[in-house]
Amino acid sequence: LGGADPNANPRLRLAMDKASDANMAKDKVANAIQKGVGGLDGVNYEEIRYEGYGIGGAAVIVDCLTDNRTRTVAEVRHAFSKYGGNLGTDGSVAFLFRHCGLLLYPPGTSEDRVMEAAIEAGAEDVITDEEGGIEVLCAPPDFPAVRRALEAAGLKAEVAEITMKPVTETVFTGEDAARMQKLLDVLEGLDDVQQVYTNAVIDEAAL
Repeated sequence: LGGADPNANPRLRLAMDKASDANMAKDKVANAIQKGVGGLDGVNYEEIRYEGYGIGGAAVIVDCLTDNRTRTVAEVRHAFSKYGGNLGTDGSVAFLFRHCGLLLYPPGTSEDRVMEAAIEAGAEDVITDEEGGIEVLCAPPDFPAVRRALEAAGLKAEVAEITMKPVTETVFTGEDAARMQKLLDVLEGLDDVQQVYTNAVIDEAAL
């Protein structure tokens, strides 16, 4: 998957930065890196994506890195079934997401500066939300260049990642919010799971 040296593997560097930003346990980061380069007992690992539905039909994408498809799909299917969702087929929810590079800037960041640097570097969209936060979206292959250009302009993103961004979102409140969060937590806790994406927005007041 590109080698274990983050300096020679931009994808790995990004994954490590993201894990650090998310305060992921160091042993899990190291384990994922070793999996990715086949460094655990010489076992070959492969990337697999599963798609499914959560509470109320919320879309969920689960990216895994595994040496045993049978084990992984069984664990993912069990999590969906036990917590109110169901595993779908390939392509069942992917169309509800946009695969893109994403950089987020906090309110107070100069929209003009972000716009100028981002568009010049090849970004596709620059979106300002109601609170003044700014999203920069780009094609995944352009992400490293766009990120470097914005950093060179003195603009440090709060979030910088290649992601599956929901086209539309569904807000969950009350018991449904708690149930949906439980499903996401269980999926994220599985050893083979690297990333979980959803179009569900959880009302934290319900947790």
